[in-house]
Amino acid sequence: MAPEASLRGTEWLNGAGLRPTRQRVALAALLVGDGRNRHVTAESLYASAMDHGQSVSLATVYNTLRAFCDAGLMREITVDGSKSYFDTNMHDHPHFFWEDDGALTDAPSDELVISRLPKAPEGAEVAKVDVVIRLRRR
Repeated sequence: MAPEASLRGTEWLNGAGLRPTRQRVALAALLVGDGRNRHVTAESLYASAMDHGQSVSLATVYNTLRAFCDAGLMREITVDGSKSYFDTNMHDHPHFFWEDDGALTDAPSDELVISRLPKAPEGAEVAKVDVVIRLRRR
């Protein structure tokens, strides 16, 4: 892994107050090392780590992604209530879910208009709205 990627990953962790352990730095470098945002599953990040010669278990990947989310570095997007994707782009934005290959990609925020939400039940407030637009190729 390139030293620049590891440095960027370490800085990303330090910025959130997370201790930069070897495994966290390795996974952070894969996620943000090139400066681009990523949508990953735990399984896809694990496979990428293995491809880059990183010794990390799938359980560690899950735990690390959870720690990154808890620290505000990533957000979890759940599709179908069962498949979790993790997004490094923390700005509010919608997503396309490609049913054919299971990929999650950003959708253009400037084209989305939500004109009204239903009233929250008594004693509750809307915390956030996740927009996932399901697509299939013709």
